[in-house]
Amino acid sequence: MSGSLVRPIDEVRFAATRLAEAGIDSPRRDAEWLMAHVLGVDVGRLVMVDAIDEPRRRAFRDAVEQRAQRIPLQHIIGSAAFGPLDLAVGPGVFVPRPETEYLLEWAVGHLRAMPGPHVVADLCSGSGALAIAIATMAPETRVVAVEADGAALQWLRRNVADARCAPGSRVEVADADVTDAVQMAELVESSSVSLVVANPPYVPLDAEVGPEVAHDPARAVYGGADGMSVIVPMVPVIAEMLEPGGSVGIEHDDTTAAPVTECLRANGGFEDVTPRPDLAGRPRFVTARRTRR
Repeated sequence: MSGSLVRPIDEVRFAATRLAEAGIDSPRRDAEWLMAHVLGVDVGRLVMVDAIDEPRRRAFRDAVEQRAQRIPLQHIIGSAAFGPLDLAVGPGVFVPRPETEYLLEWAVGHLRAMPGPHVVADLCSGSGALAIAIATMAPETRVVAVEADGAALQWLRRNVADARCAPGSRVEVADADVTDAVQMAELVESSSVSLVVANPPYVPLDAEVGPEVAHDPARAVYGGADGMSVIVPMVPVIAEMLEPGGSVGIEHDDTTAAPVTECLRANGGFEDVTPRPDLAGRPRFVTARRTRR
């Protein structure tokens, strides 16, 4: 092997140590993703690469230093994995988190248990993670992806356009404020939606967050002093658009399961209001069913 070539495994080992020192929770995994990005290969194929040249080594170390500065991994590689998807992300849009896949799994399971075509609304869609994943995994659905932020809308439209033909054609992007009842009533007909999913801004303003969160748009992260500033006005909008017997799932902060549950119950239009934990037992999202009017 030429002296100008180095083994990827040695560089990954170096990077994992550097990232661990920087406080990264998953240093080895992130190092492997960065190496795969620089080499243009899948992570699983790294073991098949014997050596890298000096320009790629420098590019890899530059990427590692960016990650050590707590720039999100997804911003560096330009994409985020979510369910069956690989979404384009970057500055201006919230990076979808793995924990939102719990809401995705619930939604898809719910849709598969009900025969026939369905209309789904994804509120505060951001990158389109939930909307496009649901359209991909539940083919008999049409999804309305609602987003109000201009920068996020650009990423949402890009991801819908880049989706495979069938899923992308069944996702409609809408520029609207989910807390504006009048605007939403003009967009979505009353009692016309089978399922609503929402991953709204929900972090309380005084909550401690990781350094990477600073790279997400604050509008997509924070839900006012109590984390409920979007959820509270959104609930009556959801009640109006859901068909009788239709369901909703709302992701929330670890500390706000009780307020979200109470908000849905107090509306009077929902039943079977159920807090849902993730596999670690942390409160993750709340589901409810629209009463049959």
